[in-house]
Amino acid sequence: MKILGIILTVLGVIGCVYFGIQAMNDSESVSLLGMDIAVSTADWSPLIVSAVVAVAGLLIMRTSKTAAKA
Repeated sequence: MKILGIILTVLGVIGCVYFGIQAMNDSESVSLLGMDIAVSTADWSPLIVSAVVAVAGLLIMRTSKTAAKA
């Protein structure tokens, strides 16, 4: 069970980094009255799902450590 938690955590972190960079690159900058305003056109769903997978992996790792001690 601990191995599954590690795999989910690693995949979640990789997904967060990849989709986070992709979301930052999917923004358009507009100059208005001398200020640069960035408007994001990114789809945030993959980033949110990756974060949930990473948290689930951490929870699985934590509960498997607790169960192994008992």
